Amino acid sequence: MKTTSQTDSPRVRQIAVDEQHAGQRLDNFLLRELKGVSKNLVYRIVRKGEVRINGGRAKPAQRLEAGDTVRVPPINVLPAGTDAASIPAALLTRIESAVVHEDDALIALDKPAGLAVHGGSGLRYGLIEVLRAARPNAPFLELVHRLDRETSGLLLIAKSRDSLTRLHTLLRGEGMDKRYLALLHGAWQGGERQVDLPLTREQGRSMARNVTVNDDGSEARSHFKPIRRLSNHTLMEVRIGTGRTHQIRVHAAHIGHSVAGDGRYGDFTADRAERAVGLKRQFLHAAELRFQMPVTGQRYHFRIPLPPDLQACLDRLETS
Repeated sequence: MKTTSQTDSPRVRQIAVDEQHAGQRLDNFLLRELKGVSKNLVYRIVRKGEVRINGGRAKPAQRLEAGDTVRVPPINVLPAGTDAASIPAALLTRIESAVVHEDDALIALDKPAGLAVHGGSGLRYGLIEVLRAARPNAPFLELVHRLDRETSGLLLIAKSRDSLTRLHTLLRGEGMDKRYLALLHGAWQGGERQVDLPLTREQGRSMARNVTVNDDGSEARSHFKPIRRLSNHTLMEVRIGTGRTHQIRVHAAHIGHSVAGDGRYGDFTADRAERAVGLKRQFLHAAELRFQMPVTGQRYHFRIPLPPDLQACLDRLETS
């Protein structure tokens, strides 16, 4: 990728998009170029027209093409903190040890709870920055999807633009079987239940705004299957056909069985009791991924158990 500066400001950059970055969304491209900048700021500078593609206004979701020229305005970024020397050695080791599978196309890893998937909004780095710092010679590492900061479990990283495009095609076409384990409040009545409720993000300037059920929102489907019943809780396997922000958490809360420990959509009175048995975050774990890669036909199936903190909490609830 080639970068030049305009004469009117040495900090304005004109970036030529190469084949490696063709097909990437503009917002993700900018987050990579402007390390340490929040997504909220990226959206704002795009809306204001400070970012241009081939001289014209653009939208955050616009896909880049090889040969495009992206105008990037001068931005005072936070220290990126993405070099290995600035990240604790223990964290670098922890993320490398979290890798459960790697081949030429992708990396599958077990994301620990408490670590955001990317930096920004006051965070110097997230998981993807840590992984890039641990592998400075890797030509391409990009998130395929996201998990909430306090959600643990399976996360995919693409190792090439082709792999990223193919995996995104699977996600958009519901060709990836994604299953979570979630502890819900209350005694679940009956068996499996399909929840089809459209979701939308509340209007506002904050990136932390809530997601709500709204008839005008984007379609969202979650399939709840009870696998263990406790006196006041139910352990669920949740299969999602779509991947909306906070989807499981919002759907669960809407049907009266919020995710245990959910500080945003949960039952705060019940959460106090759960803290007494050691639950310090939302009980949500990405436990299983199954899919077949387009073009190559390679089949993947990953499954990882509950992490020790959630398993210990579940054991205490069963005996309390």
